[in-house]
Amino acid sequence: MNAVSAQDAADPSQHPADVRCRAHKFGGSSLADAARIRRVADLMLDAPESVQVVVASAMQGVTDALIALAEAAANGADWRPGLDALRLRHREAAQALLGDDPAMDAWLDAQGAQLAELLSAVGLLRQPGRAALERIQGMGEVLSSRLLQAHLRQRGGDYAWLDAREVLRVRHGELGAIVDWDASAARLADWRRVHPQARVVATGFVAGDADGLPTVLGRNGSDYSGAIFAALFEAGELHIWTDVDGVLSADPRLVPEAVPLPAMSYQEACELAYFGAKVIHPQTMTPAIARGLPILIRNTFNPGFPGTRIDAEGDAGGPVKGLTLNTGLALVSLEGAGLIGVPGTAERVFAALHAARVSVVMISQGSSEHSICSVVREADADAARDVLLDAFSRELRSGQVQGVQVVPGISVLAAVGDGMAGTPGVAARLFDALARARVNIRAIAQGASERNISVAIAAADQARALRAAHAAFWLSPQTIALAVIGPGKVGAALLDQLQEALPRLRRDANIDLRLRALATSGRMWLCEHRDAAEWRTRMQDAPVATDLAALGAHLLDSHLPHAVVVDCSASDAVAAHYPDWLAAGIHVITPNKQAGAGPLARYEAIRAARARGGARFRYEATVGAGLPVISTLRDLLDTGDDLVAVDGILSGTLAWLFNKFDGSRPFSELVREAHALGYTEPDPRDDLSGTDVARKLVILAREAGLPVSLADVEVESLVPDALRDADRDGFMAGLPAMDAPMQARLEAARANGCVLRYVARLQRDGSAGVALRELPADHAFAHLRLTDNCVQFTTRRYRDNPLIVQGPGAGPEVTAAGVFSDLLRLCAALGARL
Repeated sequence: MNAVSAQDAADPSQHPADVRCRAHKFGGSSLADAARIRRVADLMLDAPESVQVVVASAMQGVTDALIALAEAAANGADWRPGLDALRLRHREAAQALLGDDPAMDAWLDAQGAQLAELLSAVGLLRQPGRAALERIQGMGEVLSSRLLQAHLRQRGGDYAWLDAREVLRVRHGELGAIVDWDASAARLADWRRVHPQARVVATGFVAGDADGLPTVLGRNGSDYSGAIFAALFEAGELHIWTDVDGVLSADPRLVPEAVPLPAMSYQEACELAYFGAKVIHPQTMTPAIARGLPILIRNTFNPGFPGTRIDAEGDAGGPVKGLTLNTGLALVSLEGAGLIGVPGTAERVFAALHAARVSVVMISQGSSEHSICSVVREADADAARDVLLDAFSRELRSGQVQGVQVVPGISVLAAVGDGMAGTPGVAARLFDALARARVNIRAIAQGASERNISVAIAAADQARALRAAHAAFWLSPQTIALAVIGPGKVGAALLDQLQEALPRLRRDANIDLRLRALATSGRMWLCEHRDAAEWRTRMQDAPVATDLAALGAHLLDSHLPHAVVVDCSASDAVAAHYPDWLAAGIHVITPNKQAGAGPLARYEAIRAARARGGARFRYEATVGAGLPVISTLRDLLDTGDDLVAVDGILSGTLAWLFNKFDGSRPFSELVREAHALGYTEPDPRDDLSGTDVARKLVILAREAGLPVSLADVEVESLVPDALRDADRDGFMAGLPAMDAPMQARLEAARANGCVLRYVARLQRDGSAGVALRELPADHAFAHLRLTDNCVQFTTRRYRDNPLIVQGPGAGPEVTAAGVFSDLLRLCAALGARL
């Protein structure tokens, strides 16, 4: 039992036993060579239905090769080598499938001779007539279907071969091939009297016209043939076999996370097919809808997968079933004040375009009637402009119409789903997703059925737009391109936290963070990478000197809907790039205080770039590591409270020192211990100088709307004057010089019933200072845990009982967690399910 029959046995609901007759259509990729034809035969011989019709496409690439032969003949080029290659390909397939079969060899020779005669005629005329060209085009299906039928018969299957040119009768109209159902049914009945076999292999794509001359159903017409024969044979189902697992939610070449849809309605399939989904041809739906014929899209190479079922009901699912792109388009717009309120303008536009045989993909007109725009094929744009200029020449001369504008390089993104009807907010979600991905919408259209929303966008944005919309409707994870700068202590902890959390985030929160860049001060690694695994090894092999402008461009080149730079350095040079990144739409998350506390002009440039580019700038971890200090202040102010003062212990290092300093040990000994434990910076003066605390206070002041700079903060440095200019080793050796002064201050504080704490203070008038202060023994800062930060907000609402935020304020793990929290808050703002 092969894969199909095993799956049938395990899940009979996929192939109900009461389906007496099934039609199967196989595409060119399923019949590309002898091995694949043999696989198709395996599937069909094991299929359970008693009556079976198999419709075959040409072997992959053959139809294009035949068209190229006809063009070569018409141009006077030598077509014989190409014909010889095609003949050899089919003869080799026949030998592999049938062994020595003189009858098949003779038949193939006859077909080859017939094709050669046609090409010779085209070469003589230098102008292939439609009948000759269509006869040449259809030879691929004739050859492949005959090989399949012969192979099935050789393996014991009683299969007849049906040349559709003998049975199908069609005529060609503006909307494509139109089947003469009565004539076709009568001819099939005649054919069945001569060929009563229960199983049939038929040629796809080809048919006969009203006079019986060979014709074709158009490109992708084999799908249409499958639906036609399913209807003529009164099949219970049509299975269309291809090389994907069904109809996908989006083009997998642009959205690798696209998923197969288990079911959809005829109407959804029609919408997706029209707007460019390649799995099923729109004409295929017509016979199916008329007869209520279910269509199953299945994978020849994964037959155990149930595929996508298309029928009248579809399934519930979400409001949007899939998204698709129509590319290679242009926007043609007619504008003018004279159009307002004038009846018949749209009719004149469409009549002119119709006369020029320009197909309109999408239309949009504002309620003001000032303009009407049409989306057309880019190749037709110039013709559309010229015909409209001619049609409205009088209005152009009088100034009633200002002109006809053509914008090339347009794609149309369509969101499709039955569930959109009556569901509020679908358009809002689509537009919001595109806005967050920095995609500008040029035109909008929505059908009255509410089953489709289409937007015209720049072709350059199409991949990013499709991925953003796909994630917005939870058809795939919210995918974010991520760069981490400074994989030191905090950066390394963050990358390890990311690696541990990614599987859960993908599974539960629909977030996919893709690490695409790592950078130190000297080297960087740029690549497409899914997660943070093995980042240490990758950084060791990083071959590229750090170029922060190139890093930002690399993130944007990914075509992922969102890009984020996480700066875990303490570099002023990196902070200088924030305005450019934010203006380009790259979100920035950082614990680096250089931006928030650096030059006021740069801080204002960062805020302006954030507003202009629409990107987020998050920096909670710059003050209090993982504590919600900035967000608490922001919440107070945003809800209308008035700030009176902010007091805080904002250094975990200094908190530890003064929590431990009780006089039993010299202060210098505690500094050395803190340094050994990793609590201090490599040079402890960076902590003892108070500058780091002052920077945090500046960040809080600016968050409160006060234009404070670092120079405005009064800072008490604990570093003795004599040690400020020494090298680090000299400073460490000279530490005992601090002991006596610090002991004296401790004893003075105790005499006053107080404790010593290094405190930052900001007042509503903007005055700011950081200093070692005596605090009452019952003060909130007097009984903290060793490295705790503590921030006290005194406001109009919290004047008598200040609001306090307290917790660990130092350490790589805690700081990294604060950065990670900012990243997750950003993901939630971008539409992730958190």
